[in-house]
Amino acid sequence: MDSRAWHPGSWRDMPIRQVPEYPDAAGLEAAERRIAAWPPLVFAGEARRLQAGLAAAGEGKAFVLQGGDCAESFSDFTANIIRDTFRVLLQMAVVLTFGGGLPVVKLGRMAGQFAKPRSSDTETRDGQTLPSYRGDIVNGPDFTREARVPDPSRMEFAYMQSAATLNLLRAFATGGYADLHQVHRWNLGFVARSPLASRYADLAHRIDETLSFMGACGMSDLPQVRETEFYTSHEALLLPYEQALTRVDSTTGDSYACSAHFLWIGDRTRQPDGAHVEFLRGVKNPIGLKVGPSTDAGELVRLTEILNPANTGGRLTLISRMGAGMVEEKLPPLLRAVSRAGRNVTWLCDPMHGNTTTVGAYKTRSFDAVLAEVRRFFDAHAAEGTQPGGVHVEMTGQEVTECLGGAHRLSESDLALRYQTFCDPRLNAEQSLELAFLLAEELKERRGAAASGAAASQPAQAAQ
Repeated sequence: MDSRAWHPGSWRDMPIRQVPEYPDAAGLEAAERRIAAWPPLVFAGEARRLQAGLAAAGEGKAFVLQGGDCAESFSDFTANIIRDTFRVLLQMAVVLTFGGGLPVVKLGRMAGQFAKPRSSDTETRDGQTLPSYRGDIVNGPDFTREARVPDPSRMEFAYMQSAATLNLLRAFATGGYADLHQVHRWNLGFVARSPLASRYADLAHRIDETLSFMGACGMSDLPQVRETEFYTSHEALLLPYEQALTRVDSTTGDSYACSAHFLWIGDRTRQPDGAHVEFLRGVKNPIGLKVGPSTDAGELVRLTEILNPANTGGRLTLISRMGAGMVEEKLPPLLRAVSRAGRNVTWLCDPMHGNTTTVGAYKTRSFDAVLAEVRRFFDAHAAEGTQPGGVHVEMTGQEVTECLGGAHRLSESDLALRYQTFCDPRLNAEQSLELAFLLAEELKERRGAAASGAAASQPAQAAQ
């Protein structure tokens, strides 16, 4: 545990990585002061409700679906894009709810996912070297000297765009757009046009029967049917922005990072003595930590103690991102170490970041590798007796062609058709829904196996 005094700016005394060098220090300070005076984007009570949901997922009583863009763009800011991503997440959640028999905690990588870590501080093209693009909140993607200069005014634009996105998401979540009957009609459209329609028809039929039964019982107008809870998240990478949006909750006196409900530390910035760990250890939001193949078991346990000293359920989510080929070797020792230390965490699987490859000029990911990593993640938890809490995917509601495979078998020649990401490749709407249906089958099968095992053990226990 860490006994050092914490305050929102204590991270500034710690070693820091992945930080942009702002040439206009005075402009940066002025932007921070302005943002610090603006209203919070989210509220402490919302963050506490999310933490309760994450705690339930850690106990196997809920399932977390976290998804959205690899990085949001100032230019791709339209109501339709926000709506379509929200819609697909709702569709996935309905399928997972019925397949897993569990409530689904819906968590979007939205309304703040503007900063991106980079493997190098600079980028070289045709003999010219410029600062790397670090996300729209820092600099621009165009390969020009002017665009690549870190600009503090971008933080203010990010705040405004996040506020507008949150406003629309809240309207969608409570204004009738999230009605279960409407979402199911969208799913039926997907099933009808999918090459795997017969495989998904049974689940779609069961959802239809359940909704009909609820209607017959007069339960169609319940708030749980017409509305939903939806939370936002992003990587807490740009700490000046995060500190500027930290507020003291008037009901508890605790500090909350009010840029999103849930913030996570990336695989590149998880140093126990680093600035990012220092900042997030002190805010009371539920937080996440990416866990890659280079993670040391002892260091991971130490990080859980630093970030969750009270060992509170739902406070800390560990997001495994191993790659399909490394899950079986790398994940079980970490599950074992955290479990033996008695650390209370929720585990998610990020099957995207460890499965990135390059085909020609395109970064891409294989749908088969994504699915394989999720299945091996579940297998590892089953073998260790721990709980798989959910998935964390990079996806979009648009019909892009950025990831290979899926029911429509996107090939290498298809990548150029609608390759629109300026960062990492995303599952498109069809692939995202297909993943949800396949996950639902997996959850249903595992739930049945667990029930059979429990039933088989009862006679033996009675005999004892």
